[in-house]
Order: sequence, then C-alpha cells, then structure tokens
Amino acid sequence: MAAYRFLRNTDVAWADILAPHWARTQERMRTQPVVLCIQDTTELDFDGQEIAGLGPLNYEARRGMYLHPTYAVTTEREPLGVLDAWMWAREKRDAVGMRPGHKESARWVEGYERVAKMASDMPETRLVYLADREADMVEMMRRAHELGTPADWLVRAKHDRCLPGDQGTRLWVTATADTPLGEIEFTLGAREHRPSRKVRQQLWARRVEIGDGKRGRLNVTCVVAREVDALPASSQWNGAC
Repeated sequence: MAAYRFLRNTDVAWADILAPHWARTQERMRTQPVVLCIQDTTELDFDGQEIAGLGPLNYEARRGMYLHPTYAVTTEREPLGVLDAWMWAREKRDAVGMRPGHKESARWVEGYERVAKMASDMPETRLVYLADREADMVEMMRRAHELGTPADWLVRAKHDRCLPGDQGTRLWVTATADTPLGEIEFTLGAREHRPSRKVRQQLWARRVEIGDGKRGRLNVTCVVAREVDALPASSQWNGAC
C-alpha cells in the first residue's frame, strides 16, 4: 500500500525520482576520456490493461507508451547509467488518418541537444552521440552543426543519399570509391537460430557534402564497414555518418 501511495503522489514526477541517478551518471562520465551516449526507442506494452493515459503503439489496437532514453557507456562497454529519458503516449488518429500531437522525430534532435549541453560541462570528456537508422535525418545533423558540434555524433545510415554537385551519384558508392583504409576482425555473438561467428570487414571513411535543401550543404564524414567473404544470408555492409 505504501508503494501505491508513493506512485499516486502527484507532487513527485518520474523525472524527480531519476534526477539523483542522472547526477551520479554524469559524475561517472567525468572520469572517462570518451563516453558513448546511446539513444533508441522502446515500446512499453500495457495492452489489455485499463490504465489511463496510454496511447496506440505500432498498431492502433495495441496500447502503451514510448520510452526514449540516453544510455551512457564507456568504450570498454562498461555501463555508467542513464542520462535522461523522453516519454510519451501517442494520440489516436483523427477522422482523416492524421495523428495529432508533437512531432515524434524531434526526440533525436532534442537528444543531441541534451548531450551537447552536457559536453560543455565536461571539457575533459569526449561525448559521442550514437543512434540507429531512424536518426539519419538532416534536421539532427544541421542542429549539430549549428551548435558547433560540441559532441561527436555517429548515426547508422538509412538513406543512400544523392550527393549534390560533382561528388558522385550516391553516398555509399562515393564513400567506397577509394582503396579501403584497412580491415578489422571480431566475433559476432550468437543470436536466435544463429551461432556466433568470425567477421572480417573492410573500412572506408570519406568527407562528403550532403544537401540541406534551400539552406545549402552540410559537411559530414561517411564511414563504411563492409564484410569480406560474407555468407549469403549475412548483411554485406554497414554504413554510418
């Protein structure tokens, strides 16, 4: 009963409860030369439960919330803690199929802004914002440039962009046009129905310009890791900017 009373207390928000943990996470980050600030979105599925404030998930009939945290990890994979979290419940689509409410893609831009703000308070620590393909958006890259890129960013490429001017036709072909910089080898861990295996990849890195509409162009570095002698069912490459 005490736990239920505590959770029903409207004077204390979830962010207030997590604030001491966030502060301790930043203390641990200051002791590291490099910290990876990893962001992704998770579904909190409460389908079938009568809870007020929930919204649709990937299907309108499924009910729950979305959680978008920033997780701090060292380059040696040691977890340092959670930095922040972005939570929301979607609203139902209206009569014409549009979903009202805030723009969900803003979480990637705002996530970088929060990491950039922390970077100014940690001059001895290099912060690297990491995100999956959903963050491959010009808005996020533009915001990083506007802020002077106080934190590095590494985003897995989703779009094989057309490059403006005389750089070439497409991003990935242009980035891999030269001789590879070298190779890396590692063991890919086992997954469901797939045993662990050795992986060998060739690496490329190239500075390119991508279009930013009427605003002009943005300079980014495209890094490509392509597997050598991959099995037919395996992914042949991974690209990032």
